[in-house]
Amino acid sequence: MRFLTAGESHGPKLTVIIEGMPSNMQLTSDMINQELFKRQGGYGRGRRMQIEKDTVEITSGVRHGVTLGSPITLVITNDDHKHWLKVMGVDPKDDTEPVKRVITKPRPGHADLVGGIKYRHRDLRNVLERSSARETAARVAVGAVCKELLSQLGIDIFSRVIEIGGARDNNDYPIHTIKENNDNNDVRCIDDNVAQQMRDTIDEAKSNGDSIGGEVQVIVENVPAGLGSYVHYDRKLDGKLAQSVISINAFKAVSFGAGYDMKHLPGSKVQDPIGYDESGYYRLSNQLGGFEGGMTNGMPIIVNAVMKPIPTLYKPLDSVDINTKEAYKASIERSDSCAVPAASIVCEHAVAFEIAKEILDEFQSNDLAQLQDNIKRHKAYIKEF
Repeated sequence: MRFLTAGESHGPKLTVIIEGMPSNMQLTSDMINQELFKRQGGYGRGRRMQIEKDTVEITSGVRHGVTLGSPITLVITNDDHKHWLKVMGVDPKDDTEPVKRVITKPRPGHADLVGGIKYRHRDLRNVLERSSARETAARVAVGAVCKELLSQLGIDIFSRVIEIGGARDNNDYPIHTIKENNDNNDVRCIDDNVAQQMRDTIDEAKSNGDSIGGEVQVIVENVPAGLGSYVHYDRKLDGKLAQSVISINAFKAVSFGAGYDMKHLPGSKVQDPIGYDESGYYRLSNQLGGFEGGMTNGMPIIVNAVMKPIPTLYKPLDSVDINTKEAYKASIERSDSCAVPAASIVCEHAVAFEIAKEILDEFQSNDLAQLQDNIKRHKAYIKEF
């Protein structure tokens, strides 16, 4: 399975083509829209979310609410584009008409300057329009399709926020508690007291014209053991997940299970002892986050990821005008003071794609029933191993 996204932040629409989904799986636009709605929420979001009401149109690969096995095309219209017709129009412009909203002062921490150098753009809007996190709406749409597939296989995936700007939820919750309470508030934090601390931290950053980052967690339950491979570096599933997560805008670190805490622990406290009962093999702990040797071991997958503060600041940092080479403050674009709650949704859907892709690579899967049957046989084999 693979997908390709296209579209600019203030362009007419985002388009996604997904290839490789099995046939005979129920899929409707409402299923995808529910996930897109979650991405738009969260405390600290900016005015863009009041304009864009993301909804998807399925234009191929589905007939009467059921997948055909052919490429699926998803389209998300940018409602804000009508305000940007003279800035982001596709047709050639009159040579006498000046280009509007040209950007020549790159923002530190964004793709502006390096992207302009690489693709030889003198107007850095040509860079920021595509490098914008607006593209993550398309990735969530893909992940929503993948989540529906995973649900048909009995696999659950969900996420939460662990930390925003130093306000951290250090509680050790059972997985079912996280699953049942991750959407209880607007920062997606399980502990309501910590949630208020997070809001206060966001408000302080906003009042200072600053931005703030944090840490999110994604959990995947009921994944069959044996996905991924130990035989070569590029077949390790935790490596594929790490690449996918880090490719999300502003994500700068990723770990699994106990993650960074492992550097403080002896090996006896890190490895997960093995047990066996009538249900098959299991681990007595899950410090490794569901992975051994680059392969799933049947325990829940635990992915932790860190998002840096958004680089667009309302009190901009020092920059240089690429035309005059004079020192200036960086350009200001409409932005969020904190997007960590929304980023947890994006991360969840990026993980969903990688898990779904690995399953489709591992098992014969032209048709959903065929895939379900193959996974059932695989689990029976593991139990008797």
